[in-house]
Amino acid sequence: MDVRSARGVRERSTVKSPEKREGPSGRRYAQIAAEANGGAGHPDPVAHATSLGYSEEELNTVPADAVMSLGCGTPVARARLRPGEIVLDLGSGGGLDAFLAARQVGPAGRVIGVDATLEMVKRARETAEKAKVANVEFKHAPIDRLPLDDCSVDVAISNCVMNHCAEKVRAFREVYRVLKVGGRMLISDLVASGPFSEAALADEVWGQWLAGAQSKNDYVRAIEEAGFQEVTVEEEAAFNMAENDERLRGRIVSIGLTARKK
Repeated sequence: MDVRSARGVRERSTVKSPEKREGPSGRRYAQIAAEANGGAGHPDPVAHATSLGYSEEELNTVPADAVMSLGCGTPVARARLRPGEIVLDLGSGGGLDAFLAARQVGPAGRVIGVDATLEMVKRARETAEKAKVANVEFKHAPIDRLPLDDCSVDVAISNCVMNHCAEKVRAFREVYRVLKVGGRMLISDLVASGPFSEAALADEVWGQWLAGAQSKNDYVRAIEEAGFQEVTVEEEAAFNMAENDERLRGRIVSIGLTARKK
């Protein structure tokens, strides 16, 4: 299936799958799911995905309806998944990373996508059913209350979601709980790097996130407090969407990190 035939999806300038759904950003995320493939004039989801580092070749391997990433990186590319592994996608959205992971782990493996927005979960389930992808499932739940058993997954991935969790240590502890001993976590996310103006804090799209944004050091510390070891920031770059806004330029950073449960 050629993803270039997929119609655009109206997307906001923030990130995928906020865990705190109240207010404008939560309603906007649900609207994205409802309006996906909504017609001409909406930003091209393939162009956005390729700008993050996804190749058109790999996008062509997943259902076209799943190509609606609002992420800030490519955690699956860094995960080096192996056949037979069980993968948890935290804040799975439309399912792009989950479907990519499902191909890599193969029929002996399994991918579980979890998202706190019901509209996104319904959409991802419909996409999986339509594409007949049997080794992926999607569950409706918040990250700090995962519907999974202790020590039940090999790998946890997340693409620009954990920064929205109000209680980050609690959320990371929950991820730590469901990972097997020796399991690994691969995250792409946003951190703050500097003070923000009153205008930025009052912005309808960015304001809610900025109010609780963490620095890179605080973000890493939350992961370590949750019990993870070998926390390593592997990638760090300015977030392109923020660079287009002079109020945010140089103050929002995209990072890619890994951590392990020992």
